[in-house]
Amino acid sequence: MRKALAISALLLLTACQQANTVPSESATPQEKAGIKQTVETLAGKIGERNPGRYAQLEQARAYITNRMKAAGYQPELQTFTGKLVKKDVHNLIFEKQGSEEIVVIGAHYDSVSLTPGADDNASGVAVLLHLAEQLQQEQFQRTVRFVFFTNEEPPYFLSDDMGSEVYAKRCKEKDENIVAMLSLETMGFYSDEPGSQRFPEGLTGYPDRGNFLAFVANPESKDLVDLCLEHFRGVPKESLITGESVGRLSDQASFWKYGYPGVMITDTAFFRNPHYHRQSDTPETLDYERLEKAAVGMEEVVKRLATPSEKES
Repeated sequence: MRKALAISALLLLTACQQANTVPSESATPQEKAGIKQTVETLAGKIGERNPGRYAQLEQARAYITNRMKAAGYQPELQTFTGKLVKKDVHNLIFEKQGSEEIVVIGAHYDSVSLTPGADDNASGVAVLLHLAEQLQQEQFQRTVRFVFFTNEEPPYFLSDDMGSEVYAKRCKEKDENIVAMLSLETMGFYSDEPGSQRFPEGLTGYPDRGNFLAFVANPESKDLVDLCLEHFRGVPKESLITGESVGRLSDQASFWKYGYPGVMITDTAFFRNPHYHRQSDTPETLDYERLEKAAVGMEEVVKRLATPSEKES
């Protein structure tokens, strides 16, 4: 009797595990998903994803790859190991080929340890997938690359093992002409409550309600920020030009290091979101109506960057 019960329990457990399994990379096309469904898959079904949760990191890679293949893109994997990471990890690169001038749109797909990473950074990945799928049929003058970075989170952040560092360094070694890099970083948390938005000490003149997206850049990228602000629509927007540590909180900093212009597009993360780097960074905490508007607004920004004016050509 005990043996029968044990077998029944094992079969039930196996069935439950199979029901929650995310498919591995496959040649079978995957249906296009909405912003919310993407976040729920990455931060709900898959959950924490980083080299410490290697199987989940690989599931996230497979999910992104399947989505991009279904949209008509061919994947390029930049595989590496490093001082801190001993297993093979991968940057995922998908390209719409154009001129030698290159626009990079990027988001990191890993999450920090012990968190499901809905805002940080399933939200950015969801927007990047949306952009790639919606713009696949567009004809651009410049080459556009959609790049999904690994190893953005600690302990890899700002190290030689950071995915965007590995990628930006290769671009520089190949003397590639990257004219713009946009980093999609924590884009899904919003609040209309007074006092819901904080800023670094000494920074004044900004709203105290966390209902906007921030476009953050170094002084060398000011022209790029201005162009983004001119063409972005959807949710309120603010900009910050800084070379300080607050501006180096995502993957665009790797491109600054090698002399490329870059902008971080963000909900400002821990300056607004109380769930930042916590187990409570779950899909139900995000504002999908505004995240969807932000994604649609970014379409026009990418179109403008990919098709320069005659003055810029």
